Amino acid sequence: MTTFAFRMNLNKQSVAEALKAVKSPAGNVSITESGELKNIQVFGKEIDIDLEIKSPALNIRKKLEGDINAALTEAFGVVKVRVNIAAKPVQSGPQGPPTLSKVKNIIAIASGKGGVGKSTVTANLAVGLAKQGFKVGLIDADIYGPSMPLMFDIVSEKPKVTVIEGKQYMLPVESYGVKVMSIGFFSDPTQAIVWRGPMATKALKQMFGDVWWDELDYLLLDLPPGTGDVHLTIVQAVPVTGAVVVSTPQEVALTDARKGVAMFRLDSINVPVLGLIENMAWFTPAELPENKYYIFGKDGVKGLAEQMNVPLLGQIPLVQSIREAGDAGRPALLQDTTPSAQIFKHLAAAVDQEVQKRNTTQEATKRVEITTR
Repeated sequence: MTTFAFRMNLNKQSVAEALKAVKSPAGNVSITESGELKNIQVFGKEIDIDLEIKSPALNIRKKLEGDINAALTEAFGVVKVRVNIAAKPVQSGPQGPPTLSKVKNIIAIASGKGGVGKSTVTANLAVGLAKQGFKVGLIDADIYGPSMPLMFDIVSEKPKVTVIEGKQYMLPVESYGVKVMSIGFFSDPTQAIVWRGPMATKALKQMFGDVWWDELDYLLLDLPPGTGDVHLTIVQAVPVTGAVVVSTPQEVALTDARKGVAMFRLDSINVPVLGLIENMAWFTPAELPENKYYIFGKDGVKGLAEQMNVPLLGQIPLVQSIREAGDAGRPALLQDTTPSAQIFKHLAAAVDQEVQKRNTTQEATKRVEITTR
């Protein structure tokens, strides 16, 4: 019969001491130092642990449970441990429309220049976060060139209507675990959307205020290229948790990407830039999967990230299957066994990690107040 040596008396204080060995998912501190450990109950050799974390993804929960069990077994021998994990609210939603009151993180995906694959990246990022266990929504804020209905294979879908507390709201269309809202649901895909600025910003505000988003961990905003009315409308209408800028590596795109980062860093806007993504980083032909051809230049976005002191979240190759997947309405990440799918999975994890760092080290986001004199 195996016996265990108990190095510590089993009580709340000793359990809390033992849990100092368990690292927080949000950084290099323990779950006790981070404030994520909310409650400890000890019943004989049974221990109940209550935690509140900002990232409730399944892989993070499983790792945390394993680390806690290992630490308590090391300290006390054979014990029965129950770990209860709840999501921690970011407290940003109430500053926006009531329809966003249950949205924890709003992430703007931007590009200084058109044609760099921003929408493709956004679609795969949304699916990647949903695959991690997050509740994800996506607003196609590229008013003049909406593409999400095609990329999510919901071109023929229309938002349904619900009544909540006596008021009518639209419901986003769900595809691949992502709630999607786009102006493309209400327009003829064969006709151009020709709107002046005020009309575009009004339509965008309706996608925030007239759509019932319910509870979301992430709401991604696929912004139009450049820096203009839509961007200002967004930061004034909702508290943007952070921004991600997508670019290709050639200098003409990098110049515009610099402007995109600079816009979010303006004192009047002050939205944290979570990082840069380099799309079309190299070309790999299907028949030569080990070869890399740097058609647009090598490591251009990587160098820009270093210059501007922001993280490089990932580099995505120029692969025909990524384009084909978007055109077919099935994001490339869903092709689980392909190298492209793995790249997008790592990208989604990197974005989530940067959001957790941002929420740990900075105050909750507020809507931007821009005044003119």
